[in-house]
Amino acid sequence: MRVVLQRVTSGAVRVDGAVVGAVEKGFVLLVGVGHEDGDEQAQWLARKIAGLRVFEDADGKFNLSLLDVGGGCLVVSQFTLFADARKGRRPSFSRAAPPEIAAPLIERFAEMLRQAGVQRVEMGEFGALMAVEIHNDGPVTIWLDTDELVK
Repeated sequence: MRVVLQRVTSGAVRVDGAVVGAVEKGFVLLVGVGHEDGDEQAQWLARKIAGLRVFEDADGKFNLSLLDVGGGCLVVSQFTLFADARKGRRPSFSRAAPPEIAAPLIERFAEMLRQAGVQRVEMGEFGALMAVEIHNDGPVTIWLDTDELVK
C-alpha cells in the first residue's frame, strides 16, 4: 500500500458537488492499493499513521501524534499512486489492485484507523470522480510505502 499523508487544517471530498467526507485538523490520506497488499499492510499503516509525531508541541517540535491532538483522517482512494510512467507518455496502472480487492481493503484500513484510536475517520467515495480539497498545514507531506517499510 502507498499513502501520501498531508497534515491539514482542513480537507474535504466532494462528489457531484456534495461533500461526502470532511475533516478539520488532522490528515488527508491519499491511499493506493497494490496487488500484493492485504490486512498486514493496512494494519501497519494504520498504527504508523495514528502514532506519527508530526504535530508541534509547545516548543514547536514535532512531538505530538494525531492521537495526541485529537485530529481526524480523511481517507481518499487513489489508484494513481501506482502509476508507472517509465515508458511513453501515458502511465500504466497495472500495478494497482483491481477495485474488488482495493475497495474492501481501503474500508478495512479506515476501520483499523478507528481501532488505533483515531476518533474521526471520514472517507471519499471509491471509484467516483472526486474533487479533493486539501489545506496543507506546514506544509507537511509524507510518503509511506509498505513495500519499503514493512519487513
